[in-house]
Parts: sequence; C-alpha cells; structure tokens
Amino acid sequence: MNVYSWRKDNIYKTYFLLFLFVVIISGIGEFFSWYFKSHWIFYFALGFSLLSVLISYWYSDKIILWRVGAKPIEKKDNPEIYHLVENLAITAGLPMPKIYLINEASSNAFATGRDPKHSAIALTKGITEKLNKTELEGVIAHEMSHIKNRDTLLMTLVAVLVGTIAMMADWYLRISFWRDDDSQENGLFFIVGILAMVFAYLSAILIQLSISRRREYLADASAVLLTRYPEGLISALEKISSDPSLFKKSIPSGAAHLFIVSPFKKKNFLVKLFSTHPPINERIAKLKEME
Repeated sequence: MNVYSWRKDNIYKTYFLLFLFVVIISGIGEFFSWYFKSHWIFYFALGFSLLSVLISYWYSDKIILWRVGAKPIEKKDNPEIYHLVENLAITAGLPMPKIYLINEASSNAFATGRDPKHSAIALTKGITEKLNKTELEGVIAHEMSHIKNRDTLLMTLVAVLVGTIAMMADWYLRISFWRDDDSQENGLFFIVGILAMVFAYLSAILIQLSISRRREYLADASAVLLTRYPEGLISALEKISSDPSLFKKSIPSGAAHLFIVSPFKKKNFLVKLFSTHPPINERIAKLKEME
C-alpha cells in the first residue's frame, strides 16, 4: 500500500469508525428501551451517539490536548523547537502546526488534528530536555508524517470515542448495581450489564488495534524521507524507550496509540498482546535498513 492509498484508506476507516460507534451506543440504548419499556431511552442514546460523533469530529484534538494537560507554546517560549517544527513543515509542504508542551518528565510526543490546517504537535517537557537537536528533529518529523499521512483525525477520534464507549459501559454496570430488587429479571439485567461492559471494552480494544501498527512504520519511514537522517530517529527511539520516567498525569488507555511510543511502561503479557505500537527493536531494525 502506497502513501496515497493509505490516506484514502484512513478516510474510509474514519467513516466506518463513526458508524460503528453509533451502532454500539444505539444498541445499548435499545436494550435499555426494551428492558424499561420506554422508547425514549433509545432515542436519547441515538441522539447522544450522533452528538458525540459531531463533537468528536470537530473538537477531538482539543479534548485530547486538554486531557493530557498540554499547553500551547509560541516562538518566544522555545525558539529552537519552533524552528525545528517550522522547517520540517516547509519541507513536508504542510501548514505550520500548533505546538504544545506537556509538563511531564517522561519522554514522549504525539500529533493530533482533523486535517493539516487544524493540526498540532505535543511534546513532553522531558523529551525536549533529554533529546538532542537531531533526535528531536526525527521525532517531530515522525509526528509531521502522521499529519501528512492523514493519520491524526482517525487516531484522535479513536481516543475520544473509545473513552466514551468505556464510560457508557461503566454507567451500564452501575445502573445494574443501583437496582435493589432481587427478582430474576434484575439478575438477568445484571448479567447482561456485565456482558455489555465486556463487549464495550473489547470493542474499544479492537477499534484501537484496527488502526493498524503499520501506521508507525509508515510514519518512521516518512520521517526519514523528511530528515534524510535515519540515525536521528533511531537514537531518539532508543532514548525514549529506555527512559524510566512515568507520566504523573493519568493517560487514558484509549489515547495510548497517539504517542510515538506507548506511555505505559509495564510490559506484561496482556499489555504486549494488545499493544497499539510495534516493538521498538523492530522499528529500529526497519530504520537501519534505510541507512
């Protein structure tokens, strides 16, 4: 798949994701309508899902930036970072994205925005302090490539919609606990509530994985085409992956795929199985082939 077909595929995946979200939320609402014998619950769920889709499309980038505590910076705040982003934007033929800083010691970064004209790159304070200029250039080029490849809308929508699905599942389970009668119907409601929660969380995981880890390989390769220096990104990935610093602020699990490397340091079996990122050593090996 070339870059142009990849961008087109991202557009199709975005529409499918929005449709799937409406179906899942409306389906939960339909069950409530059947159980409580009130059609208004379904109409509310349908309206809520459609409103969430509209808000997510237009404001998902702002929601994510607010959720991780990112603050906008200007040229006077950090001229070196500003010039790196500006030069790479010119090289990539893209509008200048907004730059945000996350007050975290952990080394990481991500890009967001519904299109190149409304894009942003967020860097942690740690990554700006621990990486040298060529390494930062590699990281910024990687994020710039996500913008150019039209990954950012799909990735950001997933983060917001997955979080909404998880929240709805949590509400569903809580309501089943609040019902205080011991009837057989209530037991059925409780069981179905648990199954709905599990289904929602599994749907969220599958939606994240459907974004495909290949987007990271493509962004890595595209970054090298921008910088013409694979060693910069290779060194950056090595430093970021070996950084022991943890995020102080809680990062939603649904937003992990946005970052250049996973913000979650613990690597147990389940984390590896459902990881939204390919292994760092594999990414580095592919980059070394480009040297």
